[in-house]
Amino acid sequence: MSATLRFNVVGAAFKKQPVEVATPKERPSEFFAKYVFTRDKMYKYLPADIYAKMVDVMDNGATLDLQTADAVAEGMKQWAISLGATHITHWFQPLTEGTAEKHDGLIEYDGKGGVLEEFTGKQLVQQEPDASSFPSGGIRSIFEARGYSAWDPASPVFIIGDTLMIPTIFISYTGVALDYKAPLKKALHAVDKAATSVAQLFYPEVKKVMSNLGWEQEYFLVDEDIYAARPDLIMTGRTLMGHDSAKNQQMDDHYFGAIPERVAAFMRDLEIQALELGIPCKTRHNEVAPNQFELAPIYEETNVAVDHNMLMMMLMRKVARKHGFRCLLHEKPFAGVNGSGKHNNWSLATDTGVLLHAPGKTPLDNLRFVTFIVETLMAVWRHNGLLKASIVSATNAHRLGANEAPPAIISSFLGKQLTEVLEHLEKTTDSEIALSGKKELHLDIPQIPELLIDNTDRNRTSPFAFTGNRFEFRAVGSEANCASAMIALNAAVAEALTDFHDRVSALTLAGTDTHAAILKVVREDIRACKPIHFEGNGYSDEWREEATRRGLDTEASCPLVIDRYLDKSSVDMFGRMNVFSIDELHARNEIKWETYTKKVQIEARIFGDLCLNHIIPVATRYQSVLIDNVHKLSSIFPPEQAQSIAANNLSLIQQISEHSNYISAHVAELIEARRVANRIASERDKAIAYHDTVAPMLESIRYHVDKLELIVDDEMWPLPKYREMLFVR
Repeated sequence: MSATLRFNVVGAAFKKQPVEVATPKERPSEFFAKYVFTRDKMYKYLPADIYAKMVDVMDNGATLDLQTADAVAEGMKQWAISLGATHITHWFQPLTEGTAEKHDGLIEYDGKGGVLEEFTGKQLVQQEPDASSFPSGGIRSIFEARGYSAWDPASPVFIIGDTLMIPTIFISYTGVALDYKAPLKKALHAVDKAATSVAQLFYPEVKKVMSNLGWEQEYFLVDEDIYAARPDLIMTGRTLMGHDSAKNQQMDDHYFGAIPERVAAFMRDLEIQALELGIPCKTRHNEVAPNQFELAPIYEETNVAVDHNMLMMMLMRKVARKHGFRCLLHEKPFAGVNGSGKHNNWSLATDTGVLLHAPGKTPLDNLRFVTFIVETLMAVWRHNGLLKASIVSATNAHRLGANEAPPAIISSFLGKQLTEVLEHLEKTTDSEIALSGKKELHLDIPQIPELLIDNTDRNRTSPFAFTGNRFEFRAVGSEANCASAMIALNAAVAEALTDFHDRVSALTLAGTDTHAAILKVVREDIRACKPIHFEGNGYSDEWREEATRRGLDTEASCPLVIDRYLDKSSVDMFGRMNVFSIDELHARNEIKWETYTKKVQIEARIFGDLCLNHIIPVATRYQSVLIDNVHKLSSIFPPEQAQSIAANNLSLIQQISEHSNYISAHVAELIEARRVANRIASERDKAIAYHDTVAPMLESIRYHVDKLELIVDDEMWPLPKYREMLFVR
């Protein structure tokens, strides 16, 4: 990229105006889920008996027969056609971290030389996309191409443009899961079954327990023109080089600040489209870093929430381009400023409306509350390494433990009140549990009302923090599929609750009172899971040492953390909960290792190209300008005077030589390190080689590139700089 083009690009960014957004005349509650086949629309478009069967399928997991599916498809077709739909697709989540779709027209031959609009139950329930190019982890050969997508009636269908989108699972010809949704649904079924059994010890009327998820999506926006001038952003989603801007987030003035007008227009447009698709957008604000923002919806059932997050990320990318932005979902697009996460707020609730992780008003309610808190901690304690493995990636590794996000050690913060309750229960034989709710705070400031203070503060350094009536899994990465973390968490909690129920049942069968049996097992588990409970600073070096003494997983290498999926405890748990078979776990690990390698490999290739074809030539050109200047000075002034005048240029010439020589030599080493790693047959060993040898070279070479950025004439530097990328104009 020429310097002239760079400045034209930056100048164009200054001139951008907000895009006009047509705001609906209706209130949000009136156009919410406009393009979703909700129960209200089912009631309108389906016969009464078919509607009743569909409710049974959605609420109780009843089997969907083909006759019912045909009737549902017909009603769904009429609704979709009324909104202009001409195509259908099965929308699924393969192991690529994205979504996939293959569109088919709503037409069939009529047998008379024409076509008719047709949509059958078979088309609704099942589709056969070619599975040969999706990751399988070696679970099938490349020539075994058949795969099936199957409708998930628990997640409503929706319309985007002219296409009816049908959320589905995706499996191989042999029934092996090739996606995130199939194992997620299995994990949610497991936690429903286990949590319902435990909840019935307190409330016999409970018939079902739902896992709830509220995600908080962080993201960056950059001007599309500037994005197009950064090959590293285009290819990897992050800047592989670039010196800090003099001003970034150190003034703390961006966080919760006034939203820039162009960004506000983007947010309005995004929210309108999201609400029309049934995504209950609730919160929007500026985040810590410049050009960083956040949106969050109202809580939803976890299966639907995961679908909505994947849909939202797709919408964010599309709407951003309409407004002249590119949306960056990479966890660390810019060095030196905070990266982006996706906090997963998780809880369990009964079909009778009880939040199982919320304290209550009676001793029985509070015993239930403590039980579910402790058994969640037991799950996190037993499988802390697995939970970390569920959120690690080549991209999230740049964010974790960087004093801006949770450390790469899973622990749980509970807050003072709950900590004291658990300590009291552990040390006494009391059967009554006293918990205070929110307390009033009197500020004694005129015109300011009394505040209600939560029963726990927040610890932003905790990866898995209790926040009043839920746990916040803060280590999930911004571009990740939430399903990965939710599969591991819900399956682990299901195992803990199953074990709890079995032990309580054994005591009651032996004649112990149910209340006493629950307390006995809870006390045992409070003692057992104490190592996972940590209230202090998760960023400190002392905590890493303490975590090691406690037996927590402190491994930070992404390829090695992935091993935790194949630990005996993980394999046994997933098998027992009927979530993953051992073959599926091996296959997914192969995919994770291969994905890690490919991401670092792509970064190394584009980084080498930028160094050799952009940075070194420009640095050399500027060095030649300086050398020419020194020669001209020596021809005008006496030698001593010329040398004095040219001293600064001579120093710059020397620095450019040193940095350029380092870059050239080490890029050659980087290329050789890649070649060596690429010859390794094992995907695991190859990923380890990329982590240990290739990835560190990127950072060491980057240091010298960033130094050159400070030396080379600003008008000659080929890439937009941080100061030009990090502030919306």
